[in-house]
Amino acid sequence: MINIVSTHRTRFGLSALAMIALGGCGSKPQATTTSSTTTAGTTASAGRNEIEVGFLPVTCHLTCPVTDFATRTSKSNHFASRRFTDFPTMVETMKSGRLQASFMIAPLAMKLREQGVPVKICYLGHRDGSEVMVAKNNPAKNLADLKGKKFAIPSKYSNQYLVIRKLMVDQGLQPTDFQFIEMPPPDMPGALATGAIDAYFVGEPHAAKAEVDGTGRVLYYAKDIWPHFISCVLVVHEDLIKQHPDEVRDLVRGIAQSGEWADKHRVDAAKVVSPYFRQKESLVRYVLTSPPDRVSYRMLTPTDADLQQIHDMAIQAGILRKPISMKDLIDREFIPKDIKPADIDMKDAGKPL
Repeated sequence: MINIVSTHRTRFGLSALAMIALGGCGSKPQATTTSSTTTAGTTASAGRNEIEVGFLPVTCHLTCPVTDFATRTSKSNHFASRRFTDFPTMVETMKSGRLQASFMIAPLAMKLREQGVPVKICYLGHRDGSEVMVAKNNPAKNLADLKGKKFAIPSKYSNQYLVIRKLMVDQGLQPTDFQFIEMPPPDMPGALATGAIDAYFVGEPHAAKAEVDGTGRVLYYAKDIWPHFISCVLVVHEDLIKQHPDEVRDLVRGIAQSGEWADKHRVDAAKVVSPYFRQKESLVRYVLTSPPDRVSYRMLTPTDADLQQIHDMAIQAGILRKPISMKDLIDREFIPKDIKPADIDMKDAGKPL
């Protein structure tokens, strides 16, 4: 039996704990928003529709605030980003019907579907964007060099743990070869700096933080372990799809165009999203440029093969209890055939919200 120690300080019920366990790129349990709450996550004002879209302040969700910024002056639809800092609150808000579209980690979207919540994956949030970090002076060259060491992960249910399991298989290693510790992602850079842990695997910007602080270095990029790695996806409730298909089409197009723009304008993208993330622009800029392929916002059409691989590994890891049909999970109807970069006016970029 694998013994994984948890350092999560907040106590939840079993279902909430399972939800936060999936938060591979999440933060500590809190919730704030960048826009007003409505009962259905949609409002109509000034002759246009406003639809709230949930996100966490992580680069996996970057296209959400970019789309908010791009549509603030739209005369038809404004997709207002709603900032959360943990997945349990986001999930409960979506279950209650007060949020009908959100970015979340892929296994969590599958778990919601398994539990009977009628959601569909309509687009991907990103590819890559997670790293295995070790102390700057650690001589390790591969995973085997960390045998017996303390290795922090967001949770044994996170995408990062699924990737590490794949790497262990590739190198003939067992989970018992490491001292896995579940730890909130924001705590990981500090724990590495003090020697409390020897390595960690997490989504950005919590990996880059150690690099910027001069206390850590990258041992593996997720893309080198699992090419075109997917962590987060855009999830839309079937009620919104059925009642407002044109708005959903506009949302998916906006997310797709924001990704195309962000991939080609990384420095500008960091400036746009840093007020939404409430993080230093310099840190977000580092994530997006060092190296430029650290995280990608292109090739974001969800394929059956991509999500089936995550699904099968989630089954093996015990995250999912029963199989889910990709036909029931994915809706590609709203993805535009021709994806062009969004037209972003940088005049107000970087200003406080």
